[in-house]
Amino acid sequence: MNPYLNDFPILQEKENGRRLVYLDNAATTQKPLSVLKAVEEYYRTENANPYRGLYSLSVRATQAYEDARHTVAEWIGAGDDSEIIFTRNATESLNLVAYSYGLPFLREGDEVTLSVLEHHSNLVPWQMVAKAKGVKLNFLYPDASGRLTDEEIEKKITPNTRVVAVTHVSNVLGTVNPAAKIIDAAHRAGAVVVLDCAQSIPHFPLNVGELDVDFAAFSGHKMLAPMGVGVLYGKKALLEKMPPFLTGGEMIEYVYEQDATFAPLPQKFEAGTPNVGGAVGLAEAVRYLRKVGYDTIQKTEAELLAYALQGLAAVPHVTVYGDKTGARDRCGVISFNVDGVHPHDVATILNEDGVAIRAGHHCAQPLMRYLGINAACRLSLYFYNTKEDIDIFLESLKKVRGWLGYGA
Repeated sequence: MNPYLNDFPILQEKENGRRLVYLDNAATTQKPLSVLKAVEEYYRTENANPYRGLYSLSVRATQAYEDARHTVAEWIGAGDDSEIIFTRNATESLNLVAYSYGLPFLREGDEVTLSVLEHHSNLVPWQMVAKAKGVKLNFLYPDASGRLTDEEIEKKITPNTRVVAVTHVSNVLGTVNPAAKIIDAAHRAGAVVVLDCAQSIPHFPLNVGELDVDFAAFSGHKMLAPMGVGVLYGKKALLEKMPPFLTGGEMIEYVYEQDATFAPLPQKFEAGTPNVGGAVGLAEAVRYLRKVGYDTIQKTEAELLAYALQGLAAVPHVTVYGDKTGARDRCGVISFNVDGVHPHDVATILNEDGVAIRAGHHCAQPLMRYLGINAACRLSLYFYNTKEDIDIFLESLKKVRGWLGYGA
Protein backbone atom coordinates (compact mmCIF):
# COMPACT_ATOMS: atom_id res chain seq x y z
CA MET A 1 0.00 0.00 0.00
CA ASN A 2 1.36 3.41 -0.93
CA PRO A 3 1.87 5.25 2.40
CA TYR A 4 0.98 8.64 0.86
CA LEU A 5 -2.24 7.69 -0.91
CA ASN A 6 -4.49 8.60 2.01
CA ASP A 7 -3.01 12.11 2.13
CA PHE A 8 -4.88 12.95 -1.10
CA PRO A 9 -8.66 13.14 -0.62
CA ILE A 10 -9.50 13.19 -4.34
CA LEU A 11 -7.74 9.87 -4.87
CA GLN A 12 -10.34 8.27 -2.61
CA GLU A 13 -13.10 9.34 -5.03
CA LYS A 14 -14.65 7.29 -7.80
CA GLU A 15 -15.00 7.98 -11.52
CA ASN A 16 -17.77 6.23 -13.44
CA GLY A 17 -18.25 3.92 -10.47
CA ARG A 18 -14.59 2.87 -10.49
CA ARG A 19 -11.64 3.82 -8.31
CA LEU A 20 -10.00 6.92 -9.79
CA VAL A 21 -6.69 6.07 -11.46
CA TYR A 22 -5.08 9.46 -11.95
CA LEU A 23 -2.25 9.34 -14.50
CA ASP A 24 -2.19 12.96 -15.69
CA ASN A 25 0.32 14.38 -13.24
CA ALA A 26 2.32 16.24 -15.89
CA ALA A 27 -0.77 18.39 -16.45
CA THR A 28 -1.47 18.98 -12.77
CA THR A 29 -0.87 17.11 -9.54
CA GLN A 30 -3.43 16.41 -6.85
CA LYS A 31 -3.26 18.27 -3.55
CA PRO A 32 -2.52 16.72 -0.15
CA LEU A 33 -4.77 17.49 2.77
CA SER A 34 -2.07 19.59 4.45
CA VAL A 35 -2.01 21.98 1.47
CA LEU A 36 -5.78 22.20 1.36
CA LYS A 37 -5.86 22.95 5.10
CA ALA A 38 -3.10 25.58 4.86
CA VAL A 39 -4.96 27.51 2.17
CA GLU A 40 -8.24 27.26 4.06
CA GLU A 41 -6.58 28.40 7.30
CA TYR A 42 -5.08 31.43 5.57
CA TYR A 43 -8.44 32.54 4.21
CA ARG A 44 -10.15 31.83 7.52
CA THR A 45 -7.67 33.65 9.79
CA GLU A 46 -5.23 35.88 7.84
CA ASN A 47 -6.93 37.06 4.66
CA ALA A 48 -6.28 40.73 3.88
CA ASN A 49 -4.61 42.81 1.19
CA PRO A 50 -0.90 42.77 2.03
CA TYR A 51 1.76 45.52 2.17
CA ARG A 52 -0.35 48.70 2.29
CA GLY A 53 -2.51 47.96 5.31
CA LEU A 54 -1.26 49.10 8.70
CA TYR A 55 -3.76 47.01 10.65
CA SER A 56 -2.76 43.68 12.18
CA LEU A 57 -4.62 41.45 9.71
CA SER A 58 -2.84 43.04 6.73
CA VAL A 59 0.50 42.74 8.50
CA ARG A 60 -0.13 39.02 9.03
CA ALA A 61 -1.08 38.57 5.36
CA THR A 62 2.13 40.34 4.34
CA GLN A 63 4.16 38.12 6.65
CA ALA A 64 2.50 34.97 5.29
CA TYR A 65 3.34 36.03 1.72
CA GLU A 66 6.96 36.89 2.49
CA ASP A 67 7.41 33.73 4.57
CA ALA A 68 6.27 31.76 1.52
CA ARG A 69 8.81 33.62 -0.63
CA HIS A 70 11.58 32.76 1.84
CA THR A 71 10.53 29.11 1.90
CA VAL A 72 10.75 28.90 -1.90
CA ALA A 73 14.06 30.80 -2.05
CA GLU A 74 15.63 28.49 0.50
CA TRP A 75 14.21 25.40 -1.19
CA ILE A 76 15.75 26.13 -4.61
CA GLY A 77 19.02 27.60 -3.33
CA ALA A 78 18.41 31.22 -4.33
CA GLY A 79 20.91 33.69 -2.89
CA ASP A 80 18.30 36.26 -1.90
CA ASP A 81 14.53 36.22 -1.29
CA SER A 82 14.17 39.12 -3.75
CA GLU A 83 15.23 36.77 -6.57
CA ILE A 84 11.89 34.97 -6.19
CA ILE A 85 9.10 36.57 -8.23
CA PHE A 86 5.61 35.17 -7.69
CA THR A 87 3.57 34.84 -10.87
CA ARG A 88 0.42 32.98 -11.90
CA ASN A 89 2.28 30.02 -13.43
CA ALA A 90 5.37 29.00 -15.42
CA THR A 91 3.81 30.43 -18.58
CA GLU A 92 3.64 33.91 -17.08
CA SER A 93 7.16 33.54 -15.70
CA LEU A 94 8.55 32.66 -19.12
CA ASN A 95 6.64 35.49 -20.79
CA LEU A 96 8.03 37.88 -18.19
CA VAL A 97 11.59 36.99 -19.22
CA ALA A 98 10.78 37.29 -22.92
CA TYR A 99 9.13 40.70 -22.53
CA SER A 100 11.37 42.21 -19.85
CA TYR A 101 14.71 40.73 -20.90
CA GLY A 102 14.29 39.62 -24.50
CA LEU A 103 12.65 42.72 -25.94
CA PRO A 104 14.86 45.35 -24.22
CA PHE A 105 18.24 43.64 -24.54
CA LEU A 106 18.27 41.54 -27.73
CA ARG A 107 19.29 43.12 -31.02
CA GLU A 108 18.95 42.27 -34.70
CA GLY A 109 21.33 39.45 -35.58
CA ASP A 110 21.34 37.96 -32.08
CA GLU A 111 20.35 34.33 -31.70
CA VAL A 112 18.07 32.51 -29.26
CA THR A 113 18.65 28.76 -28.94
CA LEU A 114 15.68 26.58 -28.01
CA SER A 115 14.98 22.87 -28.22
CA VAL A 116 12.27 21.29 -30.33
CA LEU A 117 11.16 19.64 -27.06
CA GLU A 118 9.78 22.92 -25.74
CA HIS A 119 6.30 23.47 -24.40
CA HIS A 120 4.64 26.30 -26.33
CA SER A 121 5.04 28.49 -23.24
CA ASN A 122 8.82 28.49 -23.75
CA LEU A 123 8.63 28.81 -27.53
CA VAL A 124 5.91 31.23 -28.63
CA PRO A 125 7.19 34.14 -26.45
CA TRP A 126 10.60 33.82 -28.13
CA GLN A 127 8.96 33.74 -31.56
CA MET A 128 7.37 37.05 -30.59
CA VAL A 129 10.76 38.46 -29.59
CA ALA A 130 12.36 37.17 -32.80
CA LYS A 131 9.74 38.86 -34.99
CA ALA A 132 9.91 42.12 -33.07
CA LYS A 133 13.71 42.36 -32.87
CA GLY A 134 15.01 40.52 -35.93
CA VAL A 135 16.43 37.73 -33.82
CA LYS A 136 17.20 34.26 -35.21
CA LEU A 137 15.84 31.13 -33.50
CA ASN A 138 18.07 28.03 -33.45
CA PHE A 139 16.74 24.64 -32.41
CA LEU A 140 18.34 21.73 -30.61
CA TYR A 141 17.05 18.37 -31.90
CA PRO A 142 17.10 15.15 -29.87
CA ASP A 143 18.46 11.78 -30.94
CA ALA A 144 16.29 8.69 -31.40
CA SER A 145 16.03 8.19 -27.63
CA GLY A 146 14.79 11.76 -27.14
CA ARG A 147 18.06 13.09 -25.69
CA LEU A 148 20.11 16.17 -26.58
CA THR A 149 23.68 15.17 -27.42
CA ASP A 150 26.84 17.07 -26.50
CA GLU A 151 27.54 17.58 -30.20
CA GLU A 152 24.14 19.17 -30.79
CA ILE A 153 24.58 21.53 -27.85
CA GLU A 154 28.02 22.67 -29.00
CA LYS A 155 26.80 23.11 -32.58
CA LYS A 156 23.64 25.12 -31.85
CA ILE A 157 24.96 27.45 -29.13
CA THR A 158 27.04 29.85 -31.19
CA PRO A 159 29.05 33.04 -30.54
CA ASN A 160 25.89 34.95 -31.58
CA THR A 161 23.67 33.20 -29.04
CA ARG A 162 22.40 35.60 -26.40
CA VAL A 163 19.62 33.50 -24.81
CA VAL A 164 19.28 29.74 -24.39
CA ALA A 165 15.72 28.78 -23.36
CA VAL A 166 15.23 25.07 -22.69
CA THR A 167 13.00 22.74 -20.76
CA HIS A 168 14.62 20.82 -17.92
CA VAL A 169 12.31 17.85 -18.55
CA SER A 170 10.22 17.21 -21.66
CA ASN A 171 6.51 17.11 -20.91
CA VAL A 172 6.07 14.66 -23.82
CA LEU A 173 9.03 12.28 -23.61
CA GLY A 174 10.07 12.64 -19.97
CA THR A 175 13.64 13.29 -21.10
CA VAL A 176 15.85 15.03 -18.52
CA ASN A 177 17.95 17.51 -20.46
CA PRO A 178 21.62 18.02 -19.44
CA ALA A 179 21.05 21.41 -17.82
CA ALA A 180 24.57 21.79 -16.42
CA LYS A 181 26.17 21.18 -19.83
CA ILE A 182 23.76 23.56 -21.55
CA ILE A 183 24.35 26.30 -18.97
CA ASP A 184 28.12 25.91 -19.25
CA ALA A 185 28.04 26.10 -23.06
CA ALA A 186 25.71 29.13 -22.95
CA HIS A 187 27.84 31.03 -20.47
CA ARG A 188 30.98 30.35 -22.50
CA ALA A 189 29.16 31.97 -25.43
CA GLY A 190 28.11 34.96 -23.31
CA ALA A 191 24.43 33.94 -23.27
CA VAL A 192 21.90 33.77 -20.42
CA VAL A 193 19.90 30.62 -19.74
CA VAL A 194 16.15 30.36 -19.14
CA LEU A 195 15.29 26.95 -17.67
CA ASP A 196 11.68 25.75 -17.74
CA CYS A 197 11.48 23.65 -14.57
CA ALA A 198 7.72 23.00 -14.59
CA GLN A 199 8.22 19.27 -15.22
CA SER A 200 11.42 18.80 -13.23
CA ILE A 201 10.92 20.41 -9.83
CA PRO A 202 8.12 18.03 -8.77
CA HIS A 203 10.46 15.08 -9.29
CA PHE A 204 14.04 16.00 -8.36
CA PRO A 205 15.91 18.81 -6.58
CA LEU A 206 16.67 22.16 -8.18
CA ASN A 207 19.54 24.26 -6.84
CA VAL A 208 19.76 27.41 -8.94
CA GLY A 209 22.98 28.49 -7.24
CA GLU A 210 24.84 25.27 -7.95
CA LEU A 211 23.57 25.20 -11.54
CA ASP A 212 24.42 28.89 -11.98
CA VAL A 213 21.25 29.25 -14.07
CA ASP A 214 20.15 32.81 -14.89
CA PHE A 215 16.37 32.30 -14.88
CA ALA A 216 14.21 29.36 -13.80
CA ALA A 217 10.43 29.07 -14.03
CA PHE A 218 7.91 26.65 -12.54
CA SER A 219 4.24 26.30 -11.60
CA GLY A 220 2.88 25.46 -8.17
CA HIS A 221 0.05 23.25 -9.40
CA LYS A 222 2.45 20.69 -10.90
CA MET A 223 4.08 20.17 -7.49
CA LEU A 224 1.04 19.71 -5.18
CA ALA A 225 0.26 23.44 -4.72
CA PRO A 226 -2.89 25.29 -5.83
CA MET A 227 -3.43 26.53 -9.36
CA GLY A 228 -2.77 30.21 -9.95
CA VAL A 229 0.67 30.54 -8.35
CA GLY A 230 4.03 30.19 -10.07
CA VAL A 231 7.62 31.27 -9.61
CA LEU A 232 10.26 33.03 -11.64
CA TYR A 233 13.74 32.85 -10.21
CA GLY A 234 16.18 35.37 -11.66
CA LYS A 235 19.66 36.45 -10.76
CA LYS A 236 19.37 39.72 -8.89
CA ALA A 237 21.75 41.61 -11.19
CA LEU A 238 19.62 40.69 -14.21
CA LEU A 239 16.26 41.40 -12.57
CA GLU A 240 17.42 44.80 -11.36
CA LYS A 241 18.21 46.03 -14.87
CA MET A 242 15.02 44.67 -16.44
CA PRO A 243 11.95 46.90 -16.86
CA PRO A 244 8.67 45.73 -15.28
CA PHE A 245 6.43 43.34 -17.16
CA LEU A 246 3.09 44.61 -15.79
CA THR A 247 2.41 47.98 -14.23
CA GLY A 248 -0.06 49.21 -11.63
CA GLY A 249 -0.68 48.69 -7.95
CA GLU A 250 2.06 47.51 -5.57
CA MET A 251 4.90 47.70 -8.10
CA ILE A 252 5.29 51.49 -8.04
CA GLU A 253 7.40 53.77 -5.89
CA TYR A 254 6.13 57.20 -6.97
CA VAL A 255 3.67 58.18 -9.69
CA TYR A 256 3.46 61.64 -11.25
CA GLU A 257 1.23 62.85 -14.04
CA GLN A 258 3.86 62.20 -16.70
CA ASP A 259 6.18 59.66 -15.11
CA ALA A 260 6.60 56.95 -12.49
CA THR A 261 9.34 55.19 -10.58
CA PHE A 262 9.17 51.55 -9.60
CA ALA A 263 9.45 49.62 -6.37
CA PRO A 264 12.58 47.54 -5.70
CA LEU A 265 12.71 43.78 -6.21
CA PRO A 266 10.67 41.68 -5.99
CA GLN A 267 7.65 44.02 -5.96
CA LYS A 268 8.74 45.58 -9.27
CA PHE A 269 7.46 42.46 -11.02
CA GLU A 270 4.39 41.79 -8.87
CA ALA A 271 1.77 44.29 -10.01
CA GLY A 272 -1.68 44.14 -8.45
CA THR A 273 -3.06 42.25 -5.50
CA PRO A 274 -1.00 39.05 -5.10
CA ASN A 275 -2.26 35.52 -4.68
CA VAL A 276 -1.31 35.20 -1.03
CA GLY A 277 -3.41 32.09 -0.51
CA GLY A 278 -1.67 30.41 -3.45
CA ALA A 279 1.75 31.34 -2.09
CA VAL A 280 0.81 29.91 1.31
CA GLY A 281 -0.30 26.71 -0.41
CA LEU A 282 2.96 26.59 -2.37
CA ALA A 283 5.01 26.91 0.80
CA GLU A 284 3.04 24.08 2.40
CA ALA A 285 3.59 21.96 -0.72
CA VAL A 286 7.34 22.53 -0.33
CA ARG A 287 7.15 21.38 3.28
CA TYR A 288 5.19 18.29 2.26
CA LEU A 289 7.72 17.42 -0.47
CA ARG A 290 10.53 17.83 2.03
CA LYS A 291 8.77 15.40 4.35
CA VAL A 292 8.34 12.82 1.59
CA GLY A 293 11.88 13.44 0.29
CA TYR A 294 13.13 13.49 -3.27
CA ASP A 295 14.95 10.18 -2.75
CA THR A 296 11.61 8.50 -2.07
CA ILE A 297 9.93 10.29 -4.97
CA GLN A 298 12.62 9.27 -7.45
CA LYS A 299 12.82 5.68 -6.25
CA THR A 300 9.04 5.22 -6.39
CA GLU A 301 8.72 6.83 -9.81
CA ALA A 302 11.63 4.85 -11.28
CA GLU A 303 10.00 1.59 -10.21
CA LEU A 304 6.62 2.63 -11.58
CA LEU A 305 8.13 3.88 -14.85
CA ALA A 306 9.98 0.61 -15.45
CA TYR A 307 6.82 -1.35 -14.61
CA ALA A 308 4.67 0.74 -16.96
CA LEU A 309 7.15 0.57 -19.85
CA GLN A 310 7.44 -3.20 -19.43
CA GLY A 311 3.67 -3.52 -19.40
CA LEU A 312 3.20 -1.35 -22.49
CA ALA A 313 5.81 -3.36 -24.38
CA ALA A 314 3.58 -6.42 -23.96
CA VAL A 315 0.45 -4.76 -25.36
CA PRO A 316 0.05 -5.32 -29.13
CA HIS A 317 -0.40 -2.35 -31.48
CA VAL A 318 1.12 0.21 -29.08
CA THR A 319 3.96 2.56 -30.06
CA VAL A 320 5.95 4.30 -27.30
CA TYR A 321 7.90 7.46 -28.20
CA GLY A 322 11.40 8.31 -26.99
CA ASP A 323 13.37 6.16 -24.57
CA LYS A 324 11.69 2.83 -23.86
CA THR A 325 13.96 1.57 -21.09
CA GLY A 326 13.65 4.20 -18.36
CA ALA A 327 17.24 3.42 -17.52
CA ARG A 328 18.62 6.95 -17.20
CA ASP A 329 17.83 10.64 -17.54
CA ARG A 330 14.12 9.92 -17.55
CA CYS A 331 11.07 11.06 -15.59
CA GLY A 332 7.76 9.23 -15.34
CA VAL A 333 6.14 10.54 -18.52
CA ILE A 334 5.25 8.10 -21.32
CA SER A 335 3.73 9.17 -24.64
CA PHE A 336 2.29 6.46 -26.85
CA ASN A 337 -0.27 5.71 -29.55
CA VAL A 338 -2.52 2.77 -30.35
CA ASP A 339 -2.57 1.68 -33.97
CA GLY A 340 -5.66 2.87 -35.81
CA VAL A 341 -7.14 4.72 -32.81
CA HIS A 342 -7.13 8.47 -32.30
CA PRO A 343 -5.61 9.49 -28.93
CA HIS A 344 -8.83 11.25 -27.95
CA ASP A 345 -10.74 7.97 -28.41
CA VAL A 346 -8.17 6.11 -26.30
CA ALA A 347 -8.53 8.62 -23.46
CA THR A 348 -12.33 8.54 -23.67
CA ILE A 349 -12.47 4.75 -23.53
CA LEU A 350 -10.03 4.60 -20.59
CA ASN A 351 -12.14 7.15 -18.76
CA GLU A 352 -15.00 4.66 -18.69
CA ASP A 353 -12.80 2.54 -16.41
CA GLY A 354 -11.93 5.54 -14.21
CA VAL A 355 -8.48 5.96 -15.79
CA ALA A 356 -7.38 9.55 -16.41
CA ILE A 357 -4.68 10.09 -19.04
CA ARG A 358 -3.91 13.00 -21.40
CA ALA A 359 -4.43 13.03 -25.17
CA GLY A 360 -3.52 15.63 -27.78
CA HIS A 361 -0.44 17.56 -28.85
CA HIS A 362 0.48 18.46 -25.24
CA CYS A 363 1.30 22.08 -26.18
CA ALA A 364 4.31 20.77 -28.10
CA GLN A 365 3.30 20.77 -31.75
CA PRO A 366 6.83 21.21 -33.17
CA LEU A 367 7.91 18.09 -31.28
CA MET A 368 4.85 16.21 -32.54
CA ARG A 369 5.83 17.04 -36.10
CA TYR A 370 9.44 16.03 -35.41
CA LEU A 371 8.12 12.66 -34.19
CA GLY A 372 5.96 12.36 -37.32
CA ILE A 373 2.62 12.42 -35.49
CA ASN A 374 -0.20 14.89 -34.85
CA ALA A 375 -1.05 13.83 -31.32
CA ALA A 376 -0.33 11.20 -28.68
CA CYS A 377 -1.67 9.65 -25.52
CA ARG A 378 0.31 10.44 -22.38
CA LEU A 379 0.42 8.89 -18.95
CA SER A 380 2.43 10.68 -16.28
CA LEU A 381 3.28 9.31 -12.86
CA TYR A 382 3.81 10.69 -9.40
CA PHE A 383 4.89 9.19 -6.10
CA TYR A 384 1.28 8.60 -4.96
CA ASN A 385 0.63 6.28 -7.91
CA THR A 386 0.83 2.50 -7.50
CA LYS A 387 1.48 -0.61 -9.56
CA GLU A 388 -2.22 -1.35 -9.18
CA ASP A 389 -2.92 1.93 -11.01
CA ILE A 390 -0.73 0.78 -13.87
CA ASP A 391 -2.34 -2.67 -13.94
CA ILE A 392 -5.80 -1.12 -14.23
CA PHE A 393 -4.53 1.22 -16.97
CA LEU A 394 -3.00 -1.66 -18.94
CA GLU A 395 -6.10 -3.85 -18.69
CA SER A 396 -8.25 -0.97 -19.89
CA LEU A 397 -5.83 -0.17 -22.72
CA LYS A 398 -5.97 -3.76 -23.99
CA LYS A 399 -9.70 -3.33 -24.61
CA VAL A 400 -9.43 -0.15 -26.69
CA ARG A 401 -9.14 -1.65 -30.17
CA GLY A 402 -11.91 -4.13 -29.40
CA TRP A 403 -14.24 -1.27 -28.49
CA LEU A 404 -13.74 0.10 -32.00
CA GLY A 405 -14.30 -3.19 -33.80
CA TYR A 406 -10.72 -4.30 -34.42
CA GLY A 407 -9.68 -7.91 -34.05
CA ALA A 408 -6.71 -8.98 -31.95
